[in-house]
Amino acid sequence: MPVKPPYLRHLNSSENLETTYEATRAGFVTQALEKNNRATPFVAEARALQEAALQARNPNDLLKIKGIESALLTAAGLSDKSVIHLRPEDKVTAVKELIKNFLEPAGAKFVEELVFRFLLIRGDTLGGSMRNIGGILAQRKLTRAILSTLKIAGIQYQWQDNKSRNWFENGDDLEIESSLRGLYWKNGNKHRTLIYNLTVPLVKNNVDLCLFNSLPDNLDETKSKSYLALGELKGGIDPAGADEHWKTARTALERIRRSFTKAKLKPHTFFIGAAVEKKMAVEIWNELKNGELSNAANLNEESQIASISHWLCNL
Repeated sequence: MPVKPPYLRHLNSSENLETTYEATRAGFVTQALEKNNRATPFVAEARALQEAALQARNPNDLLKIKGIESALLTAAGLSDKSVIHLRPEDKVTAVKELIKNFLEPAGAKFVEELVFRFLLIRGDTLGGSMRNIGGILAQRKLTRAILSTLKIAGIQYQWQDNKSRNWFENGDDLEIESSLRGLYWKNGNKHRTLIYNLTVPLVKNNVDLCLFNSLPDNLDETKSKSYLALGELKGGIDPAGADEHWKTARTALERIRRSFTKAKLKPHTFFIGAAVEKKMAVEIWNELKNGELSNAANLNEESQIASISHWLCNL
């Protein structure tokens, strides 16, 4: 009896992959809330700067106030990264230029102008961090689903911290999903390691998700035979960008298949997307039917994410 393809556990047709209006609306709201959360520290910094700057009788007095040097540099248009490369005298020059060109012309409202310019630059920083917010939220959601699958199955896991690259035993889910780079578990007596955002040597490109038949300590991304599955995860919710996200993912998946085929290997490939339009859904469905894709899911559909997580955990 032929084995039922895994995607048929949660998909009956291409229509199941399409993103509903309700999901799109909810996605935009979630991103807006996340943006507000990320903006909160900047607003608090601006209030602290305003409180300290009110001690100054004129713009030049700002140079005498201790504890606001960093904020003055930010208001002058310098990023945290650029400040590292500047000499002390260059920093002073930058602040003096801020005072001369913008704060002095503001007259009695120089503190208000200072805070405005501080928030303007911080806003650019926030904008940069928000460009990939869809991807960040998508990774969190998938991670949450995989952890839930492992927990209800009673499977112990380890997770890798994105910054330190250290591995830890289990942990608090909310903390993990925000800083996780990898997961390890055992499927029976088989070792499984999942790594996010990895440059795969054989493909020569970054891949969103890579599942290995390996212990974390023995993981070697150059060993092509250790790859079990590779997938693309697109968390952008804007319907206007859906087609472009799919084109990017489709090209990446084709490159993966082509590279591994040349090496006479055939790992599973899968796609998970938040914004899936009708035409795109049909194309994904066709790739599932002809075997090019092993699995696919709409990120907004809880049952689909639970199903594809179960599939990944049991490969």
